[in-house]
Amino acid sequence: MNLAIGDLIDAVYIVAVLVFILGLKAMSGPETARRGIVYAGIAMLIAVVITYFSPGLSNFLWIILGTLLGAGVGYWWARVVKMTAMPQMVAIFNGMGGGSAAAIAAIELLSALGNHVSAGLSLAGAVIGTISISGSVIAFMKLQDLINPRARAIPGRLVIGIAILVLAGVFAAFTVVTGRMIWLAPFYAALAVYGILLTMAIGGADMPVVISLFNAFTGIAVGLDGFALVNGPLGDAGYAMVIAGVLVGSAGSLLTYLMAKAMNRSIYNVMFSAFGSKEEVGGPIKGSLKPMEATDVAALMAYANQVIIAPGYGMAVAQAQQKVKELSDLLESKGVPVKFAIHPVAGRMPGHMNVLLAEAGISYEKLFDRDEINNEFANTDVVFVIGANDVVNPAAHRQGSPLYGMPILDVENAKNVIVNKRGQGKGFAGVENDLFYRDNTHMYYGDAQAAVGKLVTALKSMG
Repeated sequence: MNLAIGDLIDAVYIVAVLVFILGLKAMSGPETARRGIVYAGIAMLIAVVITYFSPGLSNFLWIILGTLLGAGVGYWWARVVKMTAMPQMVAIFNGMGGGSAAAIAAIELLSALGNHVSAGLSLAGAVIGTISISGSVIAFMKLQDLINPRARAIPGRLVIGIAILVLAGVFAAFTVVTGRMIWLAPFYAALAVYGILLTMAIGGADMPVVISLFNAFTGIAVGLDGFALVNGPLGDAGYAMVIAGVLVGSAGSLLTYLMAKAMNRSIYNVMFSAFGSKEEVGGPIKGSLKPMEATDVAALMAYANQVIIAPGYGMAVAQAQQKVKELSDLLESKGVPVKFAIHPVAGRMPGHMNVLLAEAGISYEKLFDRDEINNEFANTDVVFVIGANDVVNPAAHRQGSPLYGMPILDVENAKNVIVNKRGQGKGFAGVENDLFYRDNTHMYYGDAQAAVGKLVTALKSMG
């Protein structure tokens, strides 16, 4: 009987995995991403429900209570979270996955001390999962502005980090040798401290890469736990965890690589260089900042052959998406074509800016990534940079700059560049923006929502 149930459970897990894969495929494009999320949710629901029928499963009351509590909190949070806060929600939920993997690893480690392979896999899952949860919590706090988002580098942090990992290894050895659970507490504490130390030294600009990497860590930890579970009474669930962990780990690893590549930096540089902890020191940039008023900006746009809008996260923070949509519609009603230039890391996560603009009703057909639109800037009368900084900084073309080599939107090639900023501060990288001092650049200061609102009013008054 158990064999028949096991076969049925395995078959259902395979179905769930196939639906997961379909969901990942659909998430590769902005127009199908919503469908992909639905597919993934259905696959997870299938996997959770079928696990209840696993032979040897007990404590159903606690499991059901945990499931209902988690589902309720997740549903509520997803309903109330603002789109601008989506990255930090992803960070904390990912951290919960890592914490769950670490907790499962602790149980498996103590029950598999006689099996060196299972114990080793559980130990590896514990290490990766614990670093993931503690690092994800710090990432969440930085993105939520609960702590300063800038990189905070502790002198000698690499040596301290290695020492902490060695200490964790000693506690792990004591656990395996003595079989006593008491050594797990300092083991997990040391790993948590390492995750905090690691993430504190990473600046807010690099948080998208960090979140993606910790997401990959969580997947790997879940996969390792699954391997350890395969030989236990819940072996079927172990297979499901292996497959799900591999999918999450591989997808997260690929995304991490692509984001690091988009910034022309190695993953090692992102994680260990404390990029942005010190502001760039150098001589003054030639040129001057040239402020411009709303009426003059509106006039430039109204008579342009084309307007390209380059949004950044500052636009999202000001919640100016709807006003930007209104500006775009008004310009097009006057016969001025409008396009949007989207840098891969313009938001807090890849695709984040696309979703923010789509939520405001801006068609995906008007959104162009860097490679698609960079050649158009030279033939464009007006580029409107709103809330973006590092991703449009020509310093990326200058040897010696911390941004050197980072692929950017070449907005400086346009005939006129209008930059909307609240003030004269630098970007996350702490690098002065050469663009602001160019002869063809004018600064349009003010909160993005109010500033774009003034442009809309000025355009309407022009008839």
